[in-house]
Order: sequence, then structure tokens, then C-alpha cells
Amino acid sequence: MKKCPFCAEEIQDAEENIPWFYRKSIIVIAVLCVGPFALPLIWLRPRTHLAWKIALTIIILILTWVSYELLMESLKTLSEVYNLYNQL
Repeated sequence: MKKCPFCAEEIQDAEENIPWFYRKSIIVIAVLCVGPFALPLIWLRPRTHLAWKIALTIIILILTWVSYELLMESLKTLSEVYNLYNQL
């Protein structure tokens, strides 16, 4: 906040413009679409604090690992079902 030189009222600082690819909405969409491949957007975003970057990275990596494990389990189950059908 700055003070006006004429009337001494406080003037709000102009917001810093950041590129469109560093906006929160774009990063959320990128994480939902490509998962951990969007992590560079988080790490290169200038307004995000280091603690948030670390926490988001850990959360995204854990969710990716859980999704991978669920996918592998689903494929294993699907393979077993196909084997049962082939035996009939």
C-alpha cells in the first residue's frame, strides 16, 4: 500500500501480472489432465511458497502412485475374468 502524495490516502499496489500458464485454474486443469507432468508449472510459479510446492508435490505423487496401483489391480482382475471365460 502506498500513500497518495496529494491527499495522503492509501492506494492499493497494482497487482503483478503473471503469464496465463501460472494461474491457479490452469495448473489445476493441468494436474487433473496429466498428473505429475504438471509439477514444473507448480515449481516455476513465482507466487507459490516453497512449503506449498513441497506439499503439492508430495500429494500429487501419492495420488499418482495410488492410481497406478489401482489400475494394476484392475488389470489383474480383468485378466482373471478373461481367463475364467476362456475356460468355459
